[in-house]
Amino acid sequence: MKEELKLIADFDMNMIEDFFSPLDRQGPGSEEVTKLALSFVGNLSPESKIADIGCGAGGQTLTLAANMRGKITAIDLLPKMIARVNDRMKQHGFSDRVSGITGSMAELPFKENELDLIWAEGSIYNIGYERGLNEWKKFLKPGGIIAVSEASWFTPTRPEEIDRFWTFHYSEIDLISTKVKQMEQAGYTPAAHFVLPENCWTENFFRPAQEHAESFLQKYKYSDDAKTFVTGQLNESNLYQRYKSYYGYVFYIGIKN
Repeated sequence: MKEELKLIADFDMNMIEDFFSPLDRQGPGSEEVTKLALSFVGNLSPESKIADIGCGAGGQTLTLAANMRGKITAIDLLPKMIARVNDRMKQHGFSDRVSGITGSMAELPFKENELDLIWAEGSIYNIGYERGLNEWKKFLKPGGIIAVSEASWFTPTRPEEIDRFWTFHYSEIDLISTKVKQMEQAGYTPAAHFVLPENCWTENFFRPAQEHAESFLQKYKYSDDAKTFVTGQLNESNLYQRYKSYYGYVFYIGIKN
């Protein structure tokens, strides 16, 4: 029987929140990777304004707060994510300069030329890479920096199974060279890009998700939707193990012209 493909957005919002909000990260990443991307940003002042867009439960937000100055606004569409972000910032003593708010990345609450840094780690796909780069640029000051991580192809051709999977789930996935060019066309000077290492997927995303799966299924009484959701997450992990030489996440850092 042919596998039924289903988008994350097709599931109930509460189900999405309940599965992902307990996890430290809602996508591939690591503290080391966030720090590496930050090394291309330069020095910010205590008055600098930063937006962490699609912040999830705030895994990278903690790293940003601990390693840079400035005031951070962390934004996510899901209220449970923001509740966890604010709890974590309070626990770590960052609530005086980090605030989490519920909101859409398509309707950001900033003024033109207000931000020094826009951060979107594993989240820009929700609005689309090109759209995000173009629409968010107005919020950055001239010379401001955008840093995003994005699913990208490593090779110009790949096996049909993984091509079909990604074309369905995120049709904007493309070659690294194309992503860099798109950043240039959106009005930025590309400053750096690098591939996220394998452990960002296996140890920091897939393994915690798999460990959480059973308690999630119990909460939803092993409903068909819950089982379909978990199966989709496990399938993505299996596909990555088989096809990781063809794709991955890449950090792209650009400076507004």
